[in-house]
Amino acid sequence: MNKKASISTGTGDNGTTSLIGGTRVPKDNQRVQAYGTIDELNAHLGLLVVAIDDEPTRKFIEQIEHNMFTIGCSLACEKDSIYTLGDQSIDELQKAIDTLQESLPAMREFIIPGGTEAAARANLCRTVCRRAEREIISLQRKCPIPQNILVYMNRLSDYLFLLQRRLLNGNEKKWEKPCK
Repeated sequence: MNKKASISTGTGDNGTTSLIGGTRVPKDNQRVQAYGTIDELNAHLGLLVVAIDDEPTRKFIEQIEHNMFTIGCSLACEKDSIYTLGDQSIDELQKAIDTLQESLPAMREFIIPGGTEAAARANLCRTVCRRAEREIISLQRKCPIPQNILVYMNRLSDYLFLLQRRLLNGNEKKWEKPCK
């Protein structure tokens, strides 16, 4: 009979967790903060994908979710990671950004969040993505981070912003007071 693996091991009861490789670190370690925020972003992406009707967009976001696991695993490695994000992932994201940008009118004002549930979820994903990017940049001050991760996270927030605009379908509420 196979014994089931338990999710509750008790090893983190003292406020530590294991990195990939086995080193135990405090749960508020910068590396844990970074991949934890990636995990949070992925949970929000899961909420976003169920609010979108367009199948190609759903599939694209599901691929982004897979990329978030790759990035999270890379950040959780204490040494050089076997988990890498290829240039193709960045190229696909840039192509999606370009396609969205071409379909939207130029923007000169800030957009008030909301409008539709899907657009609000995309905006929430964007803000968590930006926080993840900041966490990764802080981590980079202490240890090397693959450049593709930084590029991907920066582009992902741009994609999510443009996706929000597309989901609003021209019904954007603009902030009345320009920031100059």
